Amino acid sequence: MIRKFREEDTVKVMTIWTKGNFEAHSFIDKDYWLLNFNKVKDEYLKKAETYVYVDNDEIKGFISLLNNYFIGALFVRKEYRRQGIGRKLVNFVKDKYDKLELQVYEKNVSAMLFYSSLGFVNKKIQIDEETNEKEYVMEWNNAVF
Repeated sequence: MIRKFREEDTVKVMTIWTKGNFEAHSFIDKDYWLLNFNKVKDEYLKKAETYVYVDNDEIKGFISLLNNYFIGALFVRKEYRRQGIGRKLVNFVKDKYDKLELQVYEKNVSAMLFYSSLGFVNKKIQIDEETNEKEYVMEWNNAVF
């Protein structure tokens, strides 16, 4: 089941966020994520529209959007990956919005392939100023021409 994030979900969501970043972005020093932890928890989560995937009262993943189109975070707990949870979360927000955008590090090949399989296309390449890593801006658009 997918439901809206509640304040009492914060600890579980932030645990998933931290571990997920360590696992998916091993090419970035862990200190970067630890230094951004409080900013994400105290600012980002309050501004974002976040949905959690819950099964048997357990949060297995989440997705966060900013400004009704930008996917700032999509994480699924390691033991539940490759079970369609990430796809369900993305499709859930695709049903709500006509356009979605995200940024994904070039070195996170599995994420790039995942988003491509869901219809996202590379819009541009840029350097993340904070990490100095190359990233792709990817977009999905439901507009029919």
